[in-house]
Amino acid sequence: MVKSTVRFPEEVLEIVQEHIDDGAFANRSEFQRFAVEFLLSELEAEYEPLLEEFDEIRQEALEGGSPEAAEYISEADSSEFLRTAGRVRQCAVRGDLETARELIDTRYPPSSPKAMLLDLIVEGATPQRSRRLEE
Repeated sequence: MVKSTVRFPEEVLEIVQEHIDDGAFANRSEFQRFAVEFLLSELEAEYEPLLEEFDEIRQEALEGGSPEAAEYISEADSSEFLRTAGRVRQCAVRGDLETARELIDTRYPPSSPKAMLLDLIVEGATPQRSRRLEE
């Protein structure tokens, strides 16, 4: 395994520690490895998690929580939305605003909260905005 140092705000680590204390994760490393594996499995259709206990941790951490959390997770369409958000941001950062906006318009109605959020991603990722922030 390769070692990687990741820095997090103290507030984030306090929340992570709560989940460790609740027994959902053995330690911070397990939490971080799971988080990365989970996100990769959501973003990449072909990605197969390498963490041996991935399915068990996923079930306990994501499905073993409160009924409200389980309902929210089951209703979430995060994989499609995250893939779209990643592609929209990538296009916007590269200056291809037309493709970024077309992706939003073809996948979500204008009144959709997801469309509104993606529009904000385009605004925040455009090269012109980045240059203005640097000045």
